[in-house]
Order: sequence, then C-alpha cells, then structure tokens
Amino acid sequence: MDHHGGHDMGGMHGMHGMDMNMPPFTLGRGLEFSGDPFFVTGCLVALALYGWGVVRLRRRGDRWPVGRTVAFVLGVATVWLVMNTKLNDYGMVMFSVHMVQHMVISMLSPILVLLGAPVTLTLRALPAAGRGRKGPREWLVALLHSRYMRIITHPVFTIPMFIASLYALYFTPLFDFLMETRTGHIAMMVHFLAVGLVFFWPIMGVDPGPHRPGYVMRMLELFAGMPFHAFFGIALMMSSEPMIETYRNPMASLGIDALDDQKAGGGIAWAFSEIPSVVVLLALAYQWYRSEQRQARRSDRQAERDGDKELADYNAYLASLQARGH
Repeated sequence: MDHHGGHDMGGMHGMHGMDMNMPPFTLGRGLEFSGDPFFVTGCLVALALYGWGVVRLRRRGDRWPVGRTVAFVLGVATVWLVMNTKLNDYGMVMFSVHMVQHMVISMLSPILVLLGAPVTLTLRALPAAGRGRKGPREWLVALLHSRYMRIITHPVFTIPMFIASLYALYFTPLFDFLMETRTGHIAMMVHFLAVGLVFFWPIMGVDPGPHRPGYVMRMLELFAGMPFHAFFGIALMMSSEPMIETYRNPMASLGIDALDDQKAGGGIAWAFSEIPSVVVLLALAYQWYRSEQRQARRSDRQAERDGDKELADYNAYLASLQARGH
C-alpha cells in the first residue's frame, strides 16, 4: 500500500478552507487562527453568558470565586484552541492531530468547564419567577431534577457511553461517514464534549446534580472508564495497517506515513488518559477535604449550641430550686 498517495476527501478541503497541498504540520502552523463559525459563536456566547452571570452577582453584592471563573475561561479556551485554529484543519488529514483534538475536547475541556460551576452560577444569577409562575430558573431546576437527567448522569449510562465514543466510533464505518461533511464533523466534536461533560459531572463537578455518590465511589467511576482509553491507544499502536479509512492515504505534501501517524495518535490517546485522571483526583481530594472541613465546622457549631442549651437548662433548674427555697 502506498501511504503517500494523494487522498481525495470530496469537498471537505474546500469546505474548511484548506489547500489540497498542505505543508507538513508544525506547532506554530497548527496554532494559527482558522475559525469554524459554529465553534467561534459557541465559545463567545459561552464566555458572554458566564461573564453576565458573574457581573450580575457582583452588582448584587454576592461573591463568586475567581478560581471558578478562571477554570471556566480556560475550559472554553481549550475548545477554541482545538476547534478554531489550524489544528482543526490538520485534524481533517492527520489522525494524530485529530486525536489531540478528541482528547482535549472530551477530557480536558469538560473538566475545566465543570470546575467553573456554570449551572450554579446560572441558578444564582437568574431571578426567581415568583409564586405559581415558571421562568428560566424554574425550568432549569426542573431539568436538573428530571428523570432524563438522572439517567444520563448515572454511571450505568455514562461509563458505557464514554467507552463507546472510542470503540464504536473509530472501529466502525461511522467515523468515516461523519468525516465526509462539515456538519458530521461538528456533530462528532459536540458529541465528544457532551460525553465528557456527563461523564465527569457526577465524579467531580461542583454543580448540583441528581447523581452524586460518595467520594470513594466517584474515584471508582473514574477508574472504571480510564483503562479503556489506554487499551484503545495500545490497539492503535500495535496495529500492522491503518485502521481508519479517512486517514489511510495522506496527501504527499504532508510528508507522513499513515501507519506511523496512526501509531502516534494511539500514543496520544494512551498517554492522555493519565492527565485527566491526575487532575480529577486532585480536584476530588480537595473537594473531599473541603467537605470534611465544612462537616467539622457544622459539628462544632451544633455541639456549641447543644452546650449552650444544656447550660441554659441547668441555670433554669438552679433558678427554680432557688425560687422554691424562697
């Protein structure tokens, strides 16, 4: 098989503003701006709405942690990085670059966005509709408590979906079908982001949710999904021929071998599964510590109140004895 043959990808190159003779990939070239209208709009709208929520709270005199704002902005910035730069263009013709996109948007972006607590901010920023009426805030609360939300955030759903996003997509013709059109490619990337959000939300999300197990169970949920990422990467690295039809015949100007590029992509998938695991474990450990601290403070306050009540009861008892003595 000639791995350096020209590869006709239909109308996709023109559609993404790409030259049919793209130069070899470099990091500097990959980070050049190349906006996808869908993701440019999505990122700007997300930042604008979050900023509106923070400003609304500040004007009301409420505090909003700076760390949460930083985390959310970084989360949106990572989506921008992989979808609104030349990385997105090269991801169409190089499997290794596509895998960087996939790993970032499905595992790093969701974690940072969730640490920004956008749902909590929305609930605090939106005004209550008033007695007997339903506004955006009430609809959001109803959605959070709905059966639908309980299902899609339950580990019986999230873990298989997280795994299927790898195996059922890349090892079937579905991936090639989606890569044929811009709409299909956008749908795939939105799917990666959504799956990452529903997988990590019950594990380490700050926002309220219908499924929130104890910290030990959250860690088990995390480790239940991560090994499959590693196995997926190893399968790609050990393959003796290109497995993804879209990337089987890269254009000669890229100067790459399809099998070497696939092995690089597999290595990225294998290595990247470790990074979010460490970040999530650190976030979980911190949340666990904060939870224990809050519980301890509550217990101290309760003990103090109980002590004050006992003292008041004892004083009242002494006062009654004294009154009887008189």
